[in-house]
Amino acid sequence: MTYKHIYRTPDGFDDMMMNSDGDFLTGLWFINSRDQSKHKIDCEEKDLSVFRETCRWLDIYFSGRQPGFTPPYRIENFTPFRKEVSDIMLSIPFGETMTYGDIASRIAKVHGIKKMSSRAVGGAVGWNPLCIIVPCHRVIGSNKSITGYGGGIKNKIALLRLEKHDISNFIIPTKGTAL
Repeated sequence: MTYKHIYRTPDGFDDMMMNSDGDFLTGLWFINSRDQSKHKIDCEEKDLSVFRETCRWLDIYFSGRQPGFTPPYRIENFTPFRKEVSDIMLSIPFGETMTYGDIASRIAKVHGIKKMSSRAVGGAVGWNPLCIIVPCHRVIGSNKSITGYGGGIKNKIALLRLEKHDISNFIIPTKGTAL
């Protein structure tokens, strides 16, 4: 069974919804974003310890600090490639960014191949079902473009600002699917 819980974010962010199987967090996304289509929204709302723990994590995060713990989560349908990309995203420190190309280069090096597709990395980043906790918002285009965020560019910009990034150092797209 899948359960849901709504998290009310601070001003400047869309509210969030989370899913759980009863024991683990299985989804976290901004409400009404493109990411919503990946998750179950027609399910029972329930007070679960994993939701309370995730809310505590989000409270700390939205206060501008890196939480010192991670709520228990489970990611289903992990392919080895998606897991590799996810593990690299988890290694990006609070307040830093990495490009799709950086991730592709790192994977190519580990596998002893000349090149890995940044586009394939983008697909794996976009597949991420746990936004913020698995920090896909910290992945940017090679030209410092704030692009490719299923939670919406407005939220990605707000997350990067929260992590003390100077947004004037980034390129913000004016059109496209990332908005």
